[in-house]
Amino acid sequence: MDTLLQQVVNAISLGAIYSLFALGYSLVFSILGVLNLAHSAIFMSGAFFGVLAVNQLGTPLWLAFILAMVGAGLLSVTLEFVAFRPLRRRNAPRIAQLISSIGAAILIVNIGQLIFLQQFGRTEAYFPRELVSLDPIIIESLSIRIAPIRMIIVVVSLLLTILMQYLVGRTQIGQHMRAVAFNQQTAALLGINVSRIFVFAFFLAGVFGGAAGMFYGVVFLNVTPFIGEDVALIGLTAIVLGGMGSIQGAVLGGYLVAGLQVISVVLGGSSYRNAVVFLLLFAILLVRPQGLLGQSESTRA
Repeated sequence: MDTLLQQVVNAISLGAIYSLFALGYSLVFSILGVLNLAHSAIFMSGAFFGVLAVNQLGTPLWLAFILAMVGAGLLSVTLEFVAFRPLRRRNAPRIAQLISSIGAAILIVNIGQLIFLQQFGRTEAYFPRELVSLDPIIIESLSIRIAPIRMIIVVVSLLLTILMQYLVGRTQIGQHMRAVAFNQQTAALLGINVSRIFVFAFFLAGVFGGAAGMFYGVVFLNVTPFIGEDVALIGLTAIVLGGMGSIQGAVLGGYLVAGLQVISVVLGGSSYRNAVVFLLLFAILLVRPQGLLGQSESTRA
């Protein structure tokens, strides 16, 4: 039981990271109607910008976090201009944009390898342990230890999610995003600059992906060009589980996936954690394809 409680505590912070990553996935899908499979590379870039700022520039952790988010957001916008916009202007099928995003992901990872070798002499880097080695909070009655950095991750991720919900639901640009998500042609006839909304959506998705990547790197300390591969399918599972295009669904899916991984680790070991998650994904697709909080296509408004 003590081990289970400790794993649950760890799962909450891991779920916060998955939720941020899934939000970026979900945002682009809801606006463009296509999955951006290069989002895992954006996730990696957030961790890379963060570790580069800390190790090479000597910035404090909070400033490195901001630089990671902005850097990943700008890289995501570049991705929109290079990998998506030219195909969209030619009315290419969505599968072409999907394939383009895969190619862009491979390219970004390869460029990341070259930069890692140039800056660090190897294809991995580490956050200094002293930056995150604050004394843990120990609850002896429950035999659990809570690392302060994990608490910070949960709080910051919740704040970012609340800001995202407010932006989409209560601001003018949020109304424009919802209009574009509903119908791009109708939104354009209403005077909405659709291209600008695409750029803004990709920037926000990059900010969330970069924040998730930075947090992931800080928790596990080790950063490589391939860390995006560890969460790519997990993020996809989270948005399918919660509901494609739903902010609340992405958050719920992220925490559920992390919780399932923890339970599988406690019961059967870490070798089975991804298998349990993907079995759930198959079950959800069979029973409720729109996800837990999603709506079926016929009733969506």
